[in-house]
Amino acid sequence: MKGISSSLFAGILLALVVSVVQADAQQARSFVSGLGSDTNAPNCIRTAPCRTFQVAHNSTLALGEITVLDPGSYGSVTITKNISIINDGVGEAGVLVSGGGTGITISAGPTDAVTLRGLTIKGIGFGGGAGIVVNSGFSVGIENCVVRNLTGTAVGVVGSGIVFQPTLTGGVGHFDITNTFVTDNSFHGIWVKPNGSGGVMAVFNRVTSNGNGLDGFFVDPNNFSNPIQAAAESSVAAHNSNAGFELGPPKGQVGSNTLVVTRSVVAGNNHGFQSQGGGLLIVGGSNITGNAITWTGTVGSYGDNYSFGNLDHDPNAPGGLGTRQ
Repeated sequence: MKGISSSLFAGILLALVVSVVQADAQQARSFVSGLGSDTNAPNCIRTAPCRTFQVAHNSTLALGEITVLDPGSYGSVTITKNISIINDGVGEAGVLVSGGGTGITISAGPTDAVTLRGLTIKGIGFGGGAGIVVNSGFSVGIENCVVRNLTGTAVGVVGSGIVFQPTLTGGVGHFDITNTFVTDNSFHGIWVKPNGSGGVMAVFNRVTSNGNGLDGFFVDPNNFSNPIQAAAESSVAAHNSNAGFELGPPKGQVGSNTLVVTRSVVAGNNHGFQSQGGGLLIVGGSNITGNAITWTGTVGSYGDNYSFGNLDHDPNAPGGLGTRQ
């Protein structure tokens, strides 16, 4: 009787330990699949993947990674830690946005780095929404993504493709976008608008921002007390209703906000480039064509840009003449 009681007690204790471990388990790498189930959480393993990004995120350790196994719509997600969501060519891994929501919200810690790769965020109407919104975090990298068709009334960030709006109190926030398409959104395509103080470095490489209701790329220092440094290389801003590239008005920063655009195509916008004063918008090695106004405000040139077929007749931007300036 004594032995049976001891065995029974040991069995119950083992079951409780296993139950607690399973309940608290998190993976360094979690998997999602269009054929998965969120009931597999917190163990979103390769052979039993989860169904949504949010559940996989909640089941993944900080510094971990979520891997997409096959095409699917994986739902919106709020990221609160250092993590990566990766799709390396298995098909469209999407987030559909409506009802004024946001496809991917990044609200990570002040030292966290977040990477998104190979994702498609698409608005489907029904109240509109925003694509990717960064509220906090040290570093955000977006690679090989598509963000398009976000609609809305431009209240807050609704209707914008990608918005970088962290509130910083010091240090430097890093924002990098590579090989990404941001198109057909009703407000800004890419909007850099940090709050607070500190520093921001934003880099765009091989990024296309086309057909947006306002700017393709908008660097907006209005709510930030320190300079923003932004650079675009080998990128395209076309058919945007306001400006291809815009550097907004300053807020009395100590030093100059900068936006440097090189080896890029700026075509078919209302303004190719627009600077609202107090900063340095510099252009080099770029093709500027078919814009209603080549550039507005103080814009510096390296003297190696090609301007052709722009409709204005500013002596600094002669439209219709194949000029190098």
